[in-house]
Amino acid sequence: MEEKMSTKQNFLKGIISENPVFVGLLAMCPTLATTTSIESAIGMFLLFTIVLMGSNVIISLLRKVIPAQVKIPSYIVIIATFVTIVEMLCKAYLPELYSTLGVFISLIVVNCIVLGRAEAFASKNGPWASFIDAVGMSLGFGLALLTMSIIREFLGTGGFTFGKVFTFIPLVSWTPLATYKIDLFVQAPGGFLTLGIILAILAFHKNHKEEAAARAEKARIEELKKEKAAKLAAAKATAAAKASEAPQVEAKPEVKEAQ
Repeated sequence: MEEKMSTKQNFLKGIISENPVFVGLLAMCPTLATTTSIESAIGMFLLFTIVLMGSNVIISLLRKVIPAQVKIPSYIVIIATFVTIVEMLCKAYLPELYSTLGVFISLIVVNCIVLGRAEAFASKNGPWASFIDAVGMSLGFGLALLTMSIIREFLGTGGFTFGKVFTFIPLVSWTPLATYKIDLFVQAPGGFLTLGIILAILAFHKNHKEEAAARAEKARIEELKKEKAAKLAAAKATAAAKASEAPQVEAKPEVKEAQ
């Protein structure tokens, strides 16, 4: 159970075994829409992380106070509060990021990862465990966004550009394959194609790993059977040897009674 996990397991599960995008297939809308560039993916990751960490901790602190009848509405109000805060801050200090992400910032309110972690974990665990859970899930989500954005931006634009969304850094552009760019990858179909390829690779790796484990288990069972057969044969041989070494008792001749 999740509440019995160690801090390390709680942290790593969101990155690897329970990755919300590549394993849970959650938050497909922002994943496909915001991964056309590395900067927009990083921006979504940062805003998402703030909302998830804040909402998880607050919901965990209030988990014994919120009545069961109004849990979901209460969670949505808490999440919406954090989304409003980050949206206003983004609009004030990162206007380019705000215009790039647009409505997808507001849609964090109904993001199934945020609401799901509130219901599945934060409402049942303490603030520290909920914070670690939020960090792990956020990093897993960010890893998925970054992986997809690297592939899509490189193939779709022929390189990478930094400073276009985060205007506080110098504009740097590196496009070695601009002549061979494939515009499809920065369009909606390219998002589905990229995600499908990544999921296919992960599925292949998982199946290969499971098959290897099954072969190893089969070999172990066969080895145990051989050991058991060898022990049984050795026991029979020992028993036969002891029987042959036992002293033979001579049968006494029968004495006929006198007639």
